[in-house]
Amino acid sequence: MSLTLKRILGGTAAVTIGAAALLGTGAGTAGAFGGAHCDRAEQDMWSDGPSRNLTGYRCSIPSDGHRWYTVEIDTLVQRHYKGDTLDGAIDGTETLHDTTIRCLGYTSGDGTVNWFGCPPS
Repeated sequence: MSLTLKRILGGTAAVTIGAAALLGTGAGTAGAFGGAHCDRAEQDMWSDGPSRNLTGYRCSIPSDGHRWYTVEIDTLVQRHYKGDTLDGAIDGTETLHDTTIRCLGYTSGDGTVNWFGCPPS
């Protein structure tokens, strides 16, 4: 079987499985997502990918608890580090606008919201 045909079949199978999973769980999880908004957020970027946490400023948070939060961010600043620790020098920053990130939960205090469990998007 050619490589192209394998890729097409694999992609078709993935779409079919994903659609079936969404249809099966869509009704139960549709209400499990809560919307939030932050004017600005910061996220650390490591050599192996983004941090699973980010710090948000001027955030609105839904009053009811959810399993996952969809966080709309006006300005996301990602700090790229040269190594895998905060002691390493910053290699540069990247600013993204109108970004949406999904996070598992949050803690808040002192005017900031610390979002955690945010898988890379």
